Amino acid sequence: MVKVKELMTTDVVTARPDDSISEALEKMRTGRFRRIPVVDRGRLTGVITDRDIRQALNSPMLFRDRSYDDYVLRELKVGGSMTSGPLTIHPDAGIVEAAEMMEKNRIGGLPVVDNDSLVGIITISDLMNYLIRLLREERL
Repeated sequence: MVKVKELMTTDVVTARPDDSISEALEKMRTGRFRRIPVVDRGRLTGVITDRDIRQALNSPMLFRDRSYDDYVLRELKVGGSMTSGPLTIHPDAGIVEAAEMMEKNRIGGLPVVDNDSLVGIITISDLMNYLIRLLREERL
């Protein structure tokens, strides 16, 4: 059985609850991520996703313009917009369990947690890359 720890990314880009949405968005753009785990004092407290950021910007307001969006991105904090208490998986869990959790919950990634510490992240892309590798090996 292939385990999550064999496919997960261990050098995880994270945000803190007191980071601005702008800071989180920049990390997401730079790394081409759709989600970033939020860590406070070494513990996973949530995940900020591209959807969370879109929802923060789509708040009904009287005045909507680019300068307002920039202001919101700088002033809103990750802790107020993140998804708290995200689903997680253990590094020794099988990748089938990870895939089933993602499919069932319609999410694209899972923080990997061991002893309450974030040790990695596994995404649909990690699983697809593994599948592609298997299929290529099968053709050889």
